[in-house]
Amino acid sequence: MLKTNEKKVIEFLLQCQPGPPKTSGNWGVDHDGEPFILPAIGGITLNVQAGDPAFGWAGDHIEPGVSCIVNSLKPFDQPNLSLQMFSCVGNKAKVITGNAKGSVGHVIGHHGGSEHLVVEFPRKVKEKLTYDDKIIVYAKGQGLKLVDYPDIMLYNLDPSLLKKMGIKETGRKKLSVPVTTMVPASCMGSGLGASHVAKGDYDIMTSDPGTVKKYGLNKIRFGDFVALLDHDNRYGRAYRRGAVTIGIVVHSNCLKAGHGPGVTTVMTCKTSNIEPIISPGANISNILKIGTY
Repeated sequence: MLKTNEKKVIEFLLQCQPGPPKTSGNWGVDHDGEPFILPAIGGITLNVQAGDPAFGWAGDHIEPGVSCIVNSLKPFDQPNLSLQMFSCVGNKAKVITGNAKGSVGHVIGHHGGSEHLVVEFPRKVKEKLTYDDKIIVYAKGQGLKLVDYPDIMLYNLDPSLLKKMGIKETGRKKLSVPVTTMVPASCMGSGLGASHVAKGDYDIMTSDPGTVKKYGLNKIRFGDFVALLDHDNRYGRAYRRGAVTIGIVVHSNCLKAGHGPGVTTVMTCKTSNIEPIISPGANISNILKIGTY
């Protein structure tokens, strides 16, 4: 069993509510110059959930489940900053008002730009929610460390989910981590260069059909754990040869240049001490038995 500092990790109660769908009120333009008007970020999305394909939807930057925020008019201010920084993938989320009161969901990840926390709830729960309902997140995970692997850093990851990811010690001071997809460094786009990864995400660019086919990027699903090769996320998002980062897919494929399925970071190392292993079941829906599994 992996040794961590879990007993020292702080657990907060954070409060949020569903965030309405957002739009610029104008045409979007894709990477080939074609205009479009499609559903995008935000909302209580009834027919999209963790485990579903991240490709093929009539939408752009679609967030599965419930897009949560504290104040949709002030997404970059407190207390939404705290919600983003301290909520972690796998955290329990509980509805405390309205017709869905008492229902429990799970945090899937953060989406930068919209500053949404993406939370998975069953459809029967989502149909009862309103945009005035309150949701409590049992936030725990920031500050989590691997005692025997100081070179591998963890972010945005609930300790209980870490234990369920099927990670194995190789005996060579390396960790074997199941993922569905290996993503080459050249495909990482929007969000690259951010100063830290404790909130937000960055996108797997999918504008080149040959690369998408070669690496099977079009098979990615919401909630997939994926390996970002030659990417070091310890102190921001940067290219470093030999580095490996593990992330979870939090939004759909996108039409705009520099964009694609969004990834929230959960594990990173500047060296190859993380060994990603292809496993088709490496999805949070399968691990927690939520969404489409």
